[in-house]
Amino acid sequence: MNDARFEHHDIMTATAMGRLRTIIERIERLEEDKKAVLEDIKEVFAEAKGEGYDVKVLRKVIRIRKQDRAKRQEEEAITDLYLTALGEV
Repeated sequence: MNDARFEHHDIMTATAMGRLRTIIERIERLEEDKKAVLEDIKEVFAEAKGEGYDVKVLRKVIRIRKQDRAKRQEEEAITDLYLTALGEV
């Protein structure tokens, strides 16, 4: 099994190995950044909750704002149609 590892090592050039290491290290740094950003977001939601905002609704508003307006309006119309058909509206 060790022989196979050395064979693969021999196949990769020093340049390819260096590039691979660079890519892996960049991804690792970005993962660390992502973790920090997610922690920041969590803190902002906690702050909003502390000020009396409904975090569940805030998340929904953020999700809605990401959607295309036309797509969102179509989805709302279909939702209203379904609720009306069920006698919920």
